[in-house]
Amino acid sequence: MPRLSDTMEEGVISTWHKQVGDQINRGDVVAEIETDKAVMEMEAYDDGVLEKILVGEGETVPIGVPIGLMGDGSGAAAAAGPSDSGAQESSAGSEDAEASTDSAAAETAPRTAALSSGESGAEPHGRPKASPLARAVAREKGVDLSTVTGTGPGGRIIRVDIEAAAEAATDGAEQRRSQVPESRPAERSEAEQRDPDLEEIPLSNIRKVTARRLTESKQQAPHFYLTSAVDVTDLVSFRADLNERLQASGGPKVSVNDLVVKACATALRANPSVNVSFRDEKLFQHKRVHLGVAVALDSGLVVPVIPDADRKSVSEIAAEGKEKAERARDGKLKPDEMSGSTFSVSNLGMFGIEEFSAVINPPEAAILAVGATREEVQVHDGEFVVRKMMRMTLSADHRAVDGAVGAVFMQQLTSLLQDPIRIIA
Repeated sequence: MPRLSDTMEEGVISTWHKQVGDQINRGDVVAEIETDKAVMEMEAYDDGVLEKILVGEGETVPIGVPIGLMGDGSGAAAAAGPSDSGAQESSAGSEDAEASTDSAAAETAPRTAALSSGESGAEPHGRPKASPLARAVAREKGVDLSTVTGTGPGGRIIRVDIEAAAEAATDGAEQRRSQVPESRPAERSEAEQRDPDLEEIPLSNIRKVTARRLTESKQQAPHFYLTSAVDVTDLVSFRADLNERLQASGGPKVSVNDLVVKACATALRANPSVNVSFRDEKLFQHKRVHLGVAVALDSGLVVPVIPDADRKSVSEIAAEGKEKAERARDGKLKPDEMSGSTFSVSNLGMFGIEEFSAVINPPEAAILAVGATREEVQVHDGEFVVRKMMRMTLSADHRAVDGAVGAVFMQQLTSLLQDPIRIIA
């Protein structure tokens, strides 16, 4: 199971595109894997024949676990099995014997579907010294050789070094997960367990990771909330005029949310104290403004990122946001397109929700929740008038953002939305 995102710890085989006996060429899509962020295509790094499928569709396995075996079509790889190569290495004996066994084992070790074959023992200048088998195991387990200390002859990295590093990484991940108490339902009675009206719904990887991260957010980040009622009468008219001009020139239409995203980016540039993140008891200031825009999928919530949103026009934000939202729904977003955001926007206005509070997406320090636009009676110059109003709520991490800082940000954001020409100025 390859590591397909920086936060991925396990993956689900969504679909096998190749079957046992199929010829595979380098670059062929072998399978689709559901990660914590999206469904990703896994390509073959080598030519060969798929001799055995070890993990079926719908099954979940941790990173580094073999999911299939490739060979030359003779069946030798399938007969050997994924762990036979380990039997060829003996923990006893001299370091030289272990190193030579590594090389011998590498010649016959089966390859996982997504990984390349073993490399020669010759090391180009600057590369860590490692046995071919150690390199193969490192690729399988997602271990960076530059972080491993070799215990073989001359400091050469051997298989046991890789396994120790992978085990240490797994223990660290388990420890981080254990810090967040799981919500366990109370034991059900035997009658309830037999209840035909109950059906357990398997959680997608995306939903499991979302649940874990947002639980951590609510437990660790002291949220506070600031709500503003914004008069968007002029904004709605401005959008209609802008779309007429864009349509005439063949440009993409912009939504109210696109204007909100651009206004947020502008306000963040003017208020860098909100464009921060808090992690490991440290506060980090972001020099660039990358906005995450929440997209709801059947499998869970994903947040595509619009990088450098403050430097882009509203029409560019609209086009990029629409394109990424469509690919998110098709499961085609890349992991790096869903990471690195410094601030997020969540909009439920299209569902008629007038006001809500969103949970901060860690390690960000704030998120804006945008509600629906509705007509309300307001008092202007001593007279009752009907205006289009929209409520938005800032959720902020009090460890990183003070109340007054958040209030100034909301004040400037409201000012921009009520004078929309400044958004594109």
